[in-house]
Amino acid sequence: MVAAYRDQINASFSSSVYEQFMHELSGRFDHRPLFRVAESPVIFDLSLLGSAVQAGEEVVNFLLSEQFKTLSKRLLDRNVDVPNETPNTMFLQVDLGICEVNGQLTPRLIEVQGFPSLYFYQLVLAESYRKSYPFLESLDHLFADLNPESYVELLRRHILAGEKPEHVVLVDIEPHKQNTYIDFLATRHYLGIPVKCITDIKRAGRSLYYLDDAGRKVAIHKLYNRVIFDELLRRTDLNPEFTLREDVEVNWAGHPNWYFKISKHLLPYIQSDYVPKSRFVHEILDDLPANLEDYVLKPLYSFSGEGVKFDLTPQDLLELRKPDEYILQEKVTYAPVIRTPNEPAKVELRLMYLWPFHKDRPILIHNLIRMSKGKMIGVKFNKDKDWVGGSIGFYQHPNKR
Repeated sequence: MVAAYRDQINASFSSSVYEQFMHELSGRFDHRPLFRVAESPVIFDLSLLGSAVQAGEEVVNFLLSEQFKTLSKRLLDRNVDVPNETPNTMFLQVDLGICEVNGQLTPRLIEVQGFPSLYFYQLVLAESYRKSYPFLESLDHLFADLNPESYVELLRRHILAGEKPEHVVLVDIEPHKQNTYIDFLATRHYLGIPVKCITDIKRAGRSLYYLDDAGRKVAIHKLYNRVIFDELLRRTDLNPEFTLREDVEVNWAGHPNWYFKISKHLLPYIQSDYVPKSRFVHEILDDLPANLEDYVLKPLYSFSGEGVKFDLTPQDLLELRKPDEYILQEKVTYAPVIRTPNEPAKVELRLMYLWPFHKDRPILIHNLIRMSKGKMIGVKFNKDKDWVGGSIGFYQHPNKR
């Protein structure tokens, strides 16, 4: 939250600057994002960013522990177990709220996910912000000493893994209707891979294929999985030939099992100063906290804040049909740290990791920001507000000063 850059951004901003920025962003793939994009990026102070990185590394340390290995086996026993699981998750997301504690800004863990995020769209977003605010040119948004070219090459090497692009498919449910469709278009641009609905995936025995524009069968050797299992299970109208659960001859960029293994279910187990106190609801029903107003209820398997509940009463918890699928988490208060032309905005930082082949731990490579002025991060809490939505964080690399 570097004040000098915030002053420059606010002084440079106008409605025409924002419209030109959105025109540039949308024009890259002839598609305007289906979610709100914030008017500006966030410029991080190195001290705060360092704390966020440390918080992320403590999450990674937990994922390397024997305790996590034991837990992850148990999680699949109660969820969908997809064959041919990879040794590690290829993608990891660590969401941190920027909070104020004892007068100091500090990150607090909100969520962790073993699922891909907007890896290619964020690259395009950074370029568009730089065009609107040229003084950002000297700042970084990538990590691990990556530049845009080496970043794309790193992702290409791991997602394609030597396969020809036409044999690697990004798959989702009706991708053109997904809020993240612009990332799918960016992925296709950088990697050359097709984007398909799961109903386009055909099966012949243990082999998968799709039909190209000429109606020819094209073998699928690898799936870049963007399907949210919860959504797939709800969509009983789809009737796909391939439901992810069949034992087929295909490799994965983001195996579906990691969606269940790395989730909010882990929050009560991660011991860190950066993690709010969290408990499974079924474990405390006989001894509920007296100060429920200081807690938030979170379903274990939901996406984009769906099902999160504030202002709790004991009855809310006692009436849950499956209390073992919820956690009660100590409420964190996001700090209104971003000065805007009206009320200040709050920030949630997503650290985006890739777990390289033959490496013993994932590496931090990129970031995503969500800005909010509402009670929570998310569209429904920020209706009719400005300077909110998706964004990105920049920082001054210490070796480039």
